[in-house]
Amino acid sequence: MKEEVRKVIDRIRPNLQADGGDVELVDVGDDGVVKVKLTGACHGCPMAQMTLKNGIEKFLKEEVPAVKSVVSV
Repeated sequence: MKEEVRKVIDRIRPNLQADGGDVELVDVGDDGVVKVKLTGACHGCPMAQMTLKNGIEKFLKEEVPAVKSVVSV
């Protein structure tokens, strides 16, 4: 599942980079929890939580059904 998640994140990444941010995959747990690190302009941005839940998590759940949630570490 980790490789599937990595491929989806690679498809999301250009959208974040266009705004000066980025996302790094940290880990994918057996429980379906994906851990990511928001970097660049995304790190510390007031909208980062919305980007994480309404953007990254939503897209990952659609593309990889085994994903249960996405958390920032």
